[in-house]
Amino acid sequence: MDGWFWRITDPVQRRVAIALVGLNTPRDGSPWGILGLAQSPDCLLRTAMVPEISAASRGMRLQASGSEGSFTAHRHDIDVRVGDLHLEARLDDLVDWQGRLGASSIFQTVPGLNQYWHPWLLGGAATGRLTGPDGVWEFTDAQLYAEKNWGRGGFPEHWWWGQAQGFEEREACAAFAGGQIHLGRPGRDTRLRTDVTALAVKLPDGRQVRLGNPGTSPVEARVEDGHWLVRGRSRHWNVQIEGVAPIASTFVLPIPLVEERRLAPGALEAQAGEMQVTVHHDGRLVWQGNSTLAALERGGRRQAEDELARRGGRPEPHPA
Repeated sequence: MDGWFWRITDPVQRRVAIALVGLNTPRDGSPWGILGLAQSPDCLLRTAMVPEISAASRGMRLQASGSEGSFTAHRHDIDVRVGDLHLEARLDDLVDWQGRLGASSIFQTVPGLNQYWHPWLLGGAATGRLTGPDGVWEFTDAQLYAEKNWGRGGFPEHWWWGQAQGFEEREACAAFAGGQIHLGRPGRDTRLRTDVTALAVKLPDGRQVRLGNPGTSPVEARVEDGHWLVRGRSRHWNVQIEGVAPIASTFVLPIPLVEERRLAPGALEAQAGEMQVTVHHDGRLVWQGNSTLAALERGGRRQAEDELARRGGRPEPHPA
């Protein structure tokens, strides 16, 4: 499974859009894809399966097409159509990841894990429009974030994730991801099985902080209904991220079941949660930021299926 994800945050209009595309390759070698597009605060979510999908890592080229949608992305532009939603945007002033390792820390060097995570864009400016059943949302120099996740086992049994821009300082960005990782196929040779969390923060002055290496920069996470608390530390850095979003405000997002070639409810994700980030360096507070346009996610099929059933099959929250 290979997945790509973009998030556009417009603090002025208090709107957020997400676009995602996944390439899934079963053991028989015939790939299939998933497309997703969502907008808040209108609480619109559209997803689709696609039979044809291709990706090229050089130059960041992605293409997917099907009867229910299409997805074309390059480094500096994105065009996504899923159902009656259509996003098109120009992407400029991109702020790339600076570290030698990805955000999955030392685990990114271990081959054969079920899941890896890497936020490859921690900033940028998006200009374009999103057209939907309720009209057109035009945005200029909205804030941009993008990430990639991949792995041989698909999504883990449980996971947690968050990302925010929309802070008082435009340059700031925060993201975290965690969950159960294992080596080998589930139920078989799982020589390694543990929960891990990694976080990344881009400070207003441009410095990027990554924590998540076991031993040298461990990160702990506590995730309960509607509340996320992530704490990481290293020799010089101490970072705390706290998020709040009620379950009633979440989308029920699907995940791909790669071998079964189908989608299933997999995660609850809010698009306008609250996030507070506090960063200390050598014991001194260097930045504290608050956003009310944070994405906060809790993953796990059982919880997602129960919430979808409680809503009568409706994956979107009610508009605020």
